[in-house]
Amino acid sequence: MRKFNTVNELVNSLKPDYPVYCIRTEEIKKSVKFFKENFPGKILYAVKTNPHEKVIKHIIANGIKDFDVASLNEIKLIKKINSEVNLHFMHTVKSKESISSAYFDYGVRSFSLDNKDELRKILEATNQARDLKLFVRIAISNEHAEIDLSRKFGAHPSEALGLVRLCKDHSKKLGISFHVGSQCMHKISFSKGLKEVENIIRKTKIIPDTINIGGGFPAIYPDLKPEPLINYMEEIKKGIRNLKLNKLPEIICEPGRAIVAESGSTIVKVILRKKQNLYLNDGTYGSLFDAGVPNFVLPTRMITDGRVQSKKLTSFSFFGPTCDSLDFMKGPFLLPNNIKEGDYIELGQLGAYGLTFRTNFNGFYSNEIFEVKDKPIMSLYEESNEKVDSLVA
Repeated sequence: MRKFNTVNELVNSLKPDYPVYCIRTEEIKKSVKFFKENFPGKILYAVKTNPHEKVIKHIIANGIKDFDVASLNEIKLIKKINSEVNLHFMHTVKSKESISSAYFDYGVRSFSLDNKDELRKILEATNQARDLKLFVRIAISNEHAEIDLSRKFGAHPSEALGLVRLCKDHSKKLGISFHVGSQCMHKISFSKGLKEVENIIRKTKIIPDTINIGGGFPAIYPDLKPEPLINYMEEIKKGIRNLKLNKLPEIICEPGRAIVAESGSTIVKVILRKKQNLYLNDGTYGSLFDAGVPNFVLPTRMITDGRVQSKKLTSFSFFGPTCDSLDFMKGPFLLPNNIKEGDYIELGQLGAYGLTFRTNFNGFYSNEIFEVKDKPIMSLYEESNEKVDSLVA
């Protein structure tokens, strides 16, 4: 992978007519270090967020040896990169074939479920194995999340109690898990989730071997600025203490976005300007999906070959290169008013989901990926480090 010191150096050297994706490995190191030093348990990286081989290798090199996988292909990918890591099949809906192959071919023992039929499938597909670690995923409120996962996943309280009892009988180790929703903007969601786990423990008299608090840890965006991540960690620790158990279960989490968002960005070229609409050579069918359907406002900066940038900032919307009018990103994206055709824009926070959502629709596709060493446009970890320093002081 070719390396550049800065995005500006990359653009001025290549002057690309195609979208270019940038990876910043130092940001992966920084985020993993933060979680390892501050999360009170084991960290499972959510592979779906960014499965690029270089990203996975740097995550492993920085000390994460457990992975949350959602498909057989993700299992194959991670095992190909490193056969020694631990995989946890945390998608609650899996085919029998995938379960069987995961168990017999790749040594996976951890499986998640949220209903009795999924439990039946797991048991049948593993020939009634007695060495399973089964996680019952419970539904909790996702009210503070930008993307609600509770409508699709999770057993509701009336069903969860029975599932916990069943899984206790059919597993070597029992886990209870929840997910606060993607890009959770309030730390209290985690302590509320732990309160639901406490209710299940109290009603069933069953203490799980593991509590999985899931993902949902946020990244920072121009219009989504969460409080420092260290505050989330303190809230989680408080919620764990409030369980008041004589012996604490193992605590695990599944961060994705918070681990890799700042490590990736996309460089696009302006193809046309129509007033406050910019037509780009990448869009929602490419690496900019998050800016489309979920309407995330990505951090942006204009890149020129030395031309003076206007100090006046203007709100723009973006259109992608396809012939589909759904290829639209509302924004607002703040850029210098004198931006024009032929200029380049860097869009940040695309280490999360930027690579995974790309398609070949209309023939618009680019797999040009380079490594850069400059800092991301925005960083939540700089703020978190300042918060940690103030607590230490």
